[in-house]
Amino acid sequence: MAIPDKCDIADPALSGAGRRRIEWAWQEMPVLRELMARYSREQPLKGIRLSGCLHITTETANLARTLKAAGADIVLCASNPLSTQDDVAAALVEHYGIPVFAVRGESTERYYRHIDAALDHQPVITMDDGADLVSRIHQSRPDLVENMLGGTEETTTGVIRLRAMAAEGALRFPVIAVNDAMTKHLFDNRYGTGQSALDGVIRATNILIAGKTFTVVGYGWCGRGIAMRAKGHGANVVVTEVEPLRALEAVMDGFRVMPLVEAAALSDFIVTASGDKHVVDKIHFEVMKDGCVLANSGHFNVEINIPALEALAADKQRPRKSVDEYRLPDGRRIRLLAEGRLVNLAAAEGHPSAVMDMSFSNQALCAMHLATQTQRLDNRVHGVPVEIDQEVARLKLAAMNVQIDTLTSEQTRYLSSWQEGT
Repeated sequence: MAIPDKCDIADPALSGAGRRRIEWAWQEMPVLRELMARYSREQPLKGIRLSGCLHITTETANLARTLKAAGADIVLCASNPLSTQDDVAAALVEHYGIPVFAVRGESTERYYRHIDAALDHQPVITMDDGADLVSRIHQSRPDLVENMLGGTEETTTGVIRLRAMAAEGALRFPVIAVNDAMTKHLFDNRYGTGQSALDGVIRATNILIAGKTFTVVGYGWCGRGIAMRAKGHGANVVVTEVEPLRALEAVMDGFRVMPLVEAAALSDFIVTASGDKHVVDKIHFEVMKDGCVLANSGHFNVEINIPALEALAADKQRPRKSVDEYRLPDGRRIRLLAEGRLVNLAAAEGHPSAVMDMSFSNQALCAMHLATQTQRLDNRVHGVPVEIDQEVARLKLAAMNVQIDTLTSEQTRYLSSWQEGT
């Protein structure tokens, strides 16, 4: 395997450990294994230059291997400065011949330099987790637009950015919202985030969750998963929301719902999953319970107003690897995890491989969909084609050895008719 000439990783010597972890994750990703076997023969991405701005994890490595097997010429950079697993980045370069520009803990300047390096690859397809590649192309690299076939987007935050661009008429090539696939948000967002966010909180603090008051900010699919898992750990779960339907759902699911300013005074843990800015703000810090643990499970580190917390604090120390403890003038302590970045990757290992198997299978199939279209899609945010979503679900069920019923011809006719009734 030829080692790429250009890359930027922390330590090539970590590659052996990274390779072993990548292979471990591969055992839990049967749908991607099936796609690799199928498309390594057909090579639908042959000659396609693809740049991915994704969390550099074992699961992402297996997506990249699948895309390369399908013929793609792929380069990767990180979609978050604290989510890179340096051993995985080394293995991708040293053992799989995939150029990577990602170092855990990289500065903001280096982070964007890596994005530019991925765009120097002259991609015709982008694969984003947060829309940073698409945003950078539109702001700084318009020369790339003409040859773009399109992009894919992995996460809610990125889809929000892209839809804002499309609404303003600024989006200059099509993007498929992989995040909105049923096999993505029903499973990855709920079960993946639910497990990995709690994993990050527990690894960072080693504080018992049972019996504590645990507030979840936002009750979308990610918030639902976090609340469900916190309840399973024995926490008294509070949900805060701005949308009445979601708030009502949380009540019906058995959770207490109240304004965050009230919850802040009661909470031992507060985890954000809103996708919005400064949802935890100065007014909340001012009433927060002593020792409250703050964590963010959204993509960007803007959900908690960290500058406001810094301004309020009289002192700051780091008692544990992923914990910054801010002491306020009145002696109260507020404990921020992972510098406010997504706690499941910055303080743990991210989502379990089994759910990323579905998400990344959607990514791979959507990239092939963009590459094989005879006519370019409109310049807007597109949903994942239903047939792709259904294929991923079918393959996952088969891998789990689960069989389901099929409609009879009579039932199919009935569902498409209107004449027959009571």
